[in-house]
Amino acid sequence: MVIIGAGVIGTCAAWALAERGVRVTVVEQDLVASGASHANAGLLATSHSVPLAAPGVLGQGLRWLFDSASPFYIEPRLDRDLLRWLWRFRGACNERAVRRAIPLLRDMHRESASIYARLTAMEGMACGYERKGALHVFRTKKGYEAGLREAKLIREYGLSSGIVDGPGAENWVRSLKPGVAGAIHLPEDGHLDPGAFVRALAKQAEAKGAVFRTTTTAVAFKMAGNRIAAVGTTGGEIEADEVVLAAGAYSPALAASIGLDLPIQAGKGYSLTVRPPGPPPPVPVMLMEARVAVTPLGELVRLSGTLELVGMDFTITRQRVQAICAAAVEYLDGVEGMEVVELWRGMRPLSPDGLPLLGRPAKLANLIIATGHSTIGMASGPVTGRIVAELACREKPSYDLTLLRPDRYS
Repeated sequence: MVIIGAGVIGTCAAWALAERGVRVTVVEQDLVASGASHANAGLLATSHSVPLAAPGVLGQGLRWLFDSASPFYIEPRLDRDLLRWLWRFRGACNERAVRRAIPLLRDMHRESASIYARLTAMEGMACGYERKGALHVFRTKKGYEAGLREAKLIREYGLSSGIVDGPGAENWVRSLKPGVAGAIHLPEDGHLDPGAFVRALAKQAEAKGAVFRTTTTAVAFKMAGNRIAAVGTTGGEIEADEVVLAAGAYSPALAASIGLDLPIQAGKGYSLTVRPPGPPPPVPVMLMEARVAVTPLGELVRLSGTLELVGMDFTITRQRVQAICAAAVEYLDGVEGMEVVELWRGMRPLSPDGLPLLGRPAKLANLIIATGHSTIGMASGPVTGRIVAELACREKPSYDLTLLRPDRYS
């Protein structure tokens, strides 16, 4: 069996299959966890069960359209795939679609949380895993009211949330500057160092027989009727009885080579891992108006945010980095002049409705698609790996995958 991609999705799938005794070869064009899984926020947000395509998101994005420092920036360009994606995104930004998705995402994220607890307890899995919840902080009354509405929505579906007033939030996170309008505590959330987790899990999978062929790029598929007979790579051809496409934002180009249309746009995000002068916050803090996450990672802190639709352009835009820094300065004391340990950017695979593309496409008998996880890749990685293993072993999936069908846009 061949898995294309060694990010959190591909690696979790490799582990789940190797644990079942399946022989797995993982093909990765770079190194394990070198893409979107390397230095993202590391949030295991069980509470993040409202998909990216929610009412009001597109309108806000259009208002930010020409602001290159905004939290959600769409580069104006005449691109057929982008225009088609935006049209589909517009269609998904409605309450009915959101309410259909929440129960599925809630259940998948909760199962992932359970699997994370088991995986990180294994020897050799040091990755800073903690499940202490997260605090969403608002500095404006308007922002806080919107946050309270979303908290009310997820409580309707059994997801826990607690309301914290401004002084309570400032007392909890001592580095918060005065003037907090209010906060919401999400006790089911966790966090970890995402790159460390994926690399450690890859070693666990290798110990069970999985083979990781890094710096090896999948370039073509050898077909035999409606089956993939082999995967052509820069390191030679690999025969395959089953293939899993888990290459994140790179997946659409590979899928197109065999006639599959995966409507995924690359959403570039940034992070700065810094060394703070004082203690990190006790829990991850979301600076909500700025859409910036502050994640404690041992003695370090990761500041991450922004969503930039600019195609597969890996250029580091200074305005985006400065916007993250400016948000940290606005909300937090003692961040000016912090030592930057790493500046990173990576591509999230964004589907039009914010839901993964997960399952078997109708056209091909031995291909499993596992991509398009948008901003919930870490939260849903382990459960996605389990579902991939179930599909590969021709078992009935643990979940109804109707909403996640990979060819639902065909």
